[in-house]
Amino acid sequence: MNGSVARTVDLGDLGFDRGAHLLVDHALRAVPAGTLVAVVGRDPALGVHLAVWARRRGHRLEAPGVVVKGTVEADRWGDATRAGDPDAVTDDRAPARWGLAARGALVESGGPQPGFDLDTHDVVWADVAARLYAQALAGQWDPAVAIDWAAQSDLPVEVEDAVVQVMTYLIENEQAALTVPARFLGRIHPHFREIVQLLAVQVADEARHVEVFTRRARLHGRPFGVSGAGGRASLQSLLDEPDFTLALFLLSVLGEGSFLNLLSFLEQHAPDPVTRSIARLVLQDEARHVAYGLAHVELAVAADPAVRGRLRLAIERRHDALRDTTGLNEAVHDALVVLAAGAWNADAIATGVERVRALEADMDEGRRRRLTRIGFAPDDAAALSALHTRNFM
Repeated sequence: MNGSVARTVDLGDLGFDRGAHLLVDHALRAVPAGTLVAVVGRDPALGVHLAVWARRRGHRLEAPGVVVKGTVEADRWGDATRAGDPDAVTDDRAPARWGLAARGALVESGGPQPGFDLDTHDVVWADVAARLYAQALAGQWDPAVAIDWAAQSDLPVEVEDAVVQVMTYLIENEQAALTVPARFLGRIHPHFREIVQLLAVQVADEARHVEVFTRRARLHGRPFGVSGAGGRASLQSLLDEPDFTLALFLLSVLGEGSFLNLLSFLEQHAPDPVTRSIARLVLQDEARHVAYGLAHVELAVAADPAVRGRLRLAIERRHDALRDTTGLNEAVHDALVVLAAGAWNADAIATGVERVRALEADMDEGRRRRLTRIGFAPDDAAALSALHTRNFM
């Protein structure tokens, strides 16, 4: 032999067909290239298997049972890089070469480079994402358990129809709220896994909301309500927005933000315990969605104040596109009045109308507050809030 053996690996009865390579590999990892390692054992096929394994791994045999460590592994991983810090996201762009690798993994060069176009910190990130994700997991609720579907809800037909109309309206809005984050999920670089996780739970939330609104609408066998063309046009404009930040702004900060007021209104004026429970549970989920959307937009504006101008244009562009639509369906408005009235007499209906007007004022105040938080001056916030779609979402 051209050198002395640095160490010996005794495999005993263990053969390569039962994992002996792990012990040999373990010994070779601890020594530099060119080192001689002797391998001994009692398996009758050891010599043949060791020779084949060594050749496949880029080592060579100096003599029977003596392996010279090669450089193939070192060469293979010599230009490998870590996919960032496992404990923190990059504050810049996540390289395409990281692909689907776990954050912090050692990434071998030459692999595929998936086209995740949402790959920049300021484009997707929000510092609250991990906390909101943890809250979302802890707050998941099962519709079959969390809601007492058998609770007494024997309502007059007209009131039941009002509930069904509102549920019909909520279903189509939640289907839009499900579709918007879902279509961005596959575009976000996995390095920003907290955002992917949070949006995945958000999609699951919206799917559950569609389920409970549908189940409540069908609870007593009444036909579904109407779906207005203007309302669907308003929701379609959310689906048509190609920019991630602008879509989240229109959906979560403005639309779902307004829905927080609507759900609170429904919880307060629900004519039956099932509807009240649904409104309360959905409100908890939607509050998280708004929190992420607002935190993300705040970060985007802080990183680039010019984003605020794009937000303004998005509101104005959507308003102009919907200028000729009817906005909130009259049937939905009247259904909300019926629920808020609580009785069928002139005074009660007048009270219901005032309560719906107060709801709209609360929505406007909430939008102005969130717009001010993003950095718009109070007068600008008021003007932009007034341009928000009359369909609420």
